[in-house]
Amino acid sequence: MRKLVAAVFALALGALAITSMPQFTSSVSAQPNVGSAPTQVLPDFADLADRAGPAVVGIRTTARAGSGQSALPFPDIDENDPMFEFFRRFFPNPPQQPQPRQGPQQPAPRRDVPRGLGSGFILSPDGYVMTNAHVVRGADDIIVTTSDRREFKAKLIGADTRTDVALIKVEATGLPAVRMGDPNKLRVGEWVIAIGSPFGLENTVTAGIVSAKSRDTGDFLPFIQTDVAVNPGNSGGPLINMRGEVVGINSQIFTTSGAYNGISFAIPIDEANNVQQQLRTSGRVIRGRIGVGIEAVSRDVATAIGLAKPQGAVVTSVDKDGPAQKAGVEPGDVILRFDGRPIERASDLPRAVGNTKPGSAVNMTVFRKGSQRELPITVVELPAERVASARGPDAPKPGAAANVLGVAVSDVAADRLKELGIRGGVQVDVAEGLAAASGVRTGDLILQLNNVDVQNAKQFNEAVAKLDPKRDVAVLVRRGDATRFVMIRR
Repeated sequence: MRKLVAAVFALALGALAITSMPQFTSSVSAQPNVGSAPTQVLPDFADLADRAGPAVVGIRTTARAGSGQSALPFPDIDENDPMFEFFRRFFPNPPQQPQPRQGPQQPAPRRDVPRGLGSGFILSPDGYVMTNAHVVRGADDIIVTTSDRREFKAKLIGADTRTDVALIKVEATGLPAVRMGDPNKLRVGEWVIAIGSPFGLENTVTAGIVSAKSRDTGDFLPFIQTDVAVNPGNSGGPLINMRGEVVGINSQIFTTSGAYNGISFAIPIDEANNVQQQLRTSGRVIRGRIGVGIEAVSRDVATAIGLAKPQGAVVTSVDKDGPAQKAGVEPGDVILRFDGRPIERASDLPRAVGNTKPGSAVNMTVFRKGSQRELPITVVELPAERVASARGPDAPKPGAAANVLGVAVSDVAADRLKELGIRGGVQVDVAEGLAAASGVRTGDLILQLNNVDVQNAKQFNEAVAKLDPKRDVAVLVRRGDATRFVMIRR
């Protein structure tokens, strides 16, 4: 575990099962006394917790270490890390290091070292348990403790790091199991509870409200944001609605200190359930891929390129020889629909593509230069790991004086255009004034100006001279391997 400051922080949490809804009311006195404040009765979570608790489990993991390895769990943790104090407190007596002996040294025996704490919840009476992938990462042994203090050694069925979902199995029958809910029916402001093992304190119940939905903190997940108190040890535990249904897996917090700061994130249970079903069937998750880089469409960009509203995903890069390139997708295209599903936000596209079976031929609607067009595309399988390119822009060349936008440009050699897979564009040699203030940099390639393709420096400068001096300018810029719109403010 590594130190994260003012960032989303992965935890370790628990589970649950419910059959009835706790009773609560909200009421105001019909005839309040003058000067008295309305009385509101808060919900009673007691019955809900009683029924959910048996399906929540604590999870601890160990790793086998030799004499040269740190006795602390998470041996790579720094003493300045906010979680160091947690591990020091809860593992006060780590295994002692073997002392040197006289004479020939014998290989030190391997031993089990505590590695982490988390939570999980029981999916079925035959022992399938869902948790976070980071809870069981790097573990040699996984120990599951039920609410009635029974311990089971669990087997890892599979883990998906992209969604942080893991499926484990214990050999048992007749276990209490959770009921699944529909996270799409959650409303902002609705009460929810979490059950887990923060700091190893098993079956701890905390409550709060849904703060927001569809928070985009990852490519494949629209997180549920809550103000439910979750802390290290809660990871993998359930988020439960007032009907006693699991609607999410508590997974991350936003923190400046390593502990709870009032913002928590849960994986929607429908997304997690899809992952665990694949893990149960094949031990891995298969996702689709089309080979594009994307970003959100801002209101300014939408206005500049003629979109009715900010929607879709702007293509910033196209993988060479990938499905998108073969389908005719170009940087600057805005993807509006994929396989008949609308792409309202950029984050909708990875989920739509990822949930499409590799080998499927689908249609994709893109917006390009003021009009829509349909592009057939064949989805391929997303590799287990992808390594981002670190190639940067070429060194800038001396150029002429900057124009009214604050840029001076030069032609791009034909062999470089071919290498980059683009048909035209100009290189920015000088970026100052309006352009520099708006984010244009020396070495950038300008591909479009207000939806018009840029072929060479002469054409670009002529187009700039004809611009309305009172209107902002949408410039399609390529920087390294990424392409994005930059709004130059007038």
